[in-house]
Amino acid sequence: MIAYAPFIAAVTGLFIGSFLNVCIHRIPRDESIVFPASRCPKCGRAIRPWENIPVLSYLFLMGRCRGCREKISIRYPVVELLSALLAVAMLYRFGLTPSFFIYYLWACVLLVITFIDIDFQIIPDSLSIGGIVVGLVLVWWLPLSYTNALMGLFLGAGLLIFVIYGYYFLTGKEGMGGGDVKLLGMIGVVTGWQGVLFTIFMGSLIGTAVGVPWAFAQKKNMQAAIPFGPFLALGALIYVLWGDLFINWYFGILA
Repeated sequence: MIAYAPFIAAVTGLFIGSFLNVCIHRIPRDESIVFPASRCPKCGRAIRPWENIPVLSYLFLMGRCRGCREKISIRYPVVELLSALLAVAMLYRFGLTPSFFIYYLWACVLLVITFIDIDFQIIPDSLSIGGIVVGLVLVWWLPLSYTNALMGLFLGAGLLIFVIYGYYFLTGKEGMGGGDVKLLGMIGVVTGWQGVLFTIFMGSLIGTAVGVPWAFAQKKNMQAAIPFGPFLALGALIYVLWGDLFINWYFGILA
């Protein structure tokens, strides 16, 4: 059973990814994620079960709705594959332990938040605040003390509040939104204060590396609106999966 665990995790992750696509599409539109069943967003045609097999159905249908022949976004199989990769990565990191299931659930929420933020520049409170509440309950089964979880929550939210108001005081303009504050608080609950500091550093580093070329490519100035949530999510995932390696490597260079 353990030998097949990565395969089972990957297949399960693909099907969970299919559900995450539903969440990404419906949550920002205030639609139910349960009813009605999956349907084409263009023509409204109900998607048959054999047309909803992760990745394979997209390839079989050549990326088009079987009814109206409208193109299906490549994001659907991408999210499914990312969900599967996260499941396998978390399994290798934590083994078949409660931490694996909790961190994978948390990673799925970050995945949904990432694509919603990219599309709508919002982070729904149902995901961020809901994640904080559920995270505080599940900390009991994580390699993290409640003290560290609470420190992560308040440090994460507090740091970004300081940055937001500091930026507004210096420039008179709004920078990051309140959604990022709640997101970093949610991240802090399951990573502790160390994870918050790492997430901000790594998220800012990746955000700069991606944002500056993107702004030039779009011929926009450096004040072009780029959602920061996806970079925070990526930084947090890097910390959970490989944070120790990065930190040891960094301090090894300093030494």
